[in-house]
Amino acid sequence: MYDTIRIERDARGVATLWLDRAEKHNALSARMIAELHEAARELGADESVRVVILAADGKSFCAGGDLGWMRDQFEADPETRAKEAGKLAYMLQALNTLPKPLIGRVHGNAFGGGVGLISVCDVAVGAEAVQMALTETRLGLIPATIGPYVAARMGEAKARRVFMSGRRFEAAEAVRLDLLARAVPGDALDGAVEEEVAPYLDCAPQAVAQAKGLLRRLGPTIDEEVIGDTIEALSACWAGDEAQAGIAAFFEKRTPPWKGDS
Repeated sequence: MYDTIRIERDARGVATLWLDRAEKHNALSARMIAELHEAARELGADESVRVVILAADGKSFCAGGDLGWMRDQFEADPETRAKEAGKLAYMLQALNTLPKPLIGRVHGNAFGGGVGLISVCDVAVGAEAVQMALTETRLGLIPATIGPYVAARMGEAKARRVFMSGRRFEAAEAVRLDLLARAVPGDALDGAVEEEVAPYLDCAPQAVAQAKGLLRRLGPTIDEEVIGDTIEALSACWAGDEAQAGIAAFFEKRTPPWKGDS
């Protein structure tokens, strides 16, 4: 049914949603975005599923947005660009509002949109060796559609440390930024994820869903207006000179113009 993801279920009602583009470091292609959105709907509606784990195959957790998909937007008309940005925004919303606990299992590096995926998890546990970054500004882009979820997870003050600079940070700092709940040795990751999953199996499923929905309403507002603003911001950025120069430089393996010769 799916080409870029897969879903595994166990007898307890725990479903693991795997990012399955290991050869592309699980970069978010148009197909993966659509499939993640569909998986969120499927798992949300499946009464046998009580907890969802978001995990990934291969070396990386998620390298961010697929740059080929982004490059395609340069030649697109504004309506098409907005539509593509909307697909990413509403996929994130679907995961953020999934009526089941969503536990992130972050075994490898996460950049850009990968940080966004971690931010929509209710709790995420990472391996100590993991590195992360909001790399968009290095490419002339901005972390637009993931922005509301990153800000909600970190809070504005902590997000300011990494949101605009594009710098890498390690798992220990991700814990201090509230992006990860814990950082553990790689061989302890599955056990740590299980520790997050197990308590939910003692809870009433509908009560958990209602509590999660209430918390979303009590927390920062991420409504149609906010999502629409992020879609507009990303679409405008795709149309700008910096994004085109930055992504062209990446594919041509040369230094972007703002970085100089160093």
